[in-house]
Amino acid sequence: QVQVVESGGGLVQPGGSLRLSCTASGRIVIIQTMGWYRQAPGKQRELVARIDAGGTTNYADSVKGRFTISRDNAKNTVYLQMNSLKSEDTAVYYCNAYGRDWGDPLRNYWGQGTQVTVSS
Repeated sequence: QVQVVESGGGLVQPGGSLRLSCTASGRIVIIQTMGWYRQAPGKQRELVARIDAGGTTNYADSVKGRFTISRDNAKNTVYLQMNSLKSEDTAVYYCNAYGRDWGDPLRNYWGQGTQVTVSS
């Protein structure tokens, strides 16, 4: 099955920046859409940004103009550049890959999550 691993989280001051990365791997992996979700304590998991194989992107209104999602299809890797970070961006960020490995059904795969904390 597909394995999804993300990294790049950490502690930053308000107004600072972080860059998250995520790679999907397996025997023979075909990924259609990749994205980032986040979940703060006591809150529902929400979509932050996503990108399809053709490069079309979608962003949550709360991050438009501040976050940029990009993708390397050859490496099955997605990135999230986060600028002008605010305290309300504090959450665990999860990578999602919609696709399949050879012999498996098409489905969503999730990473373990990486903590992003924005605080002075």
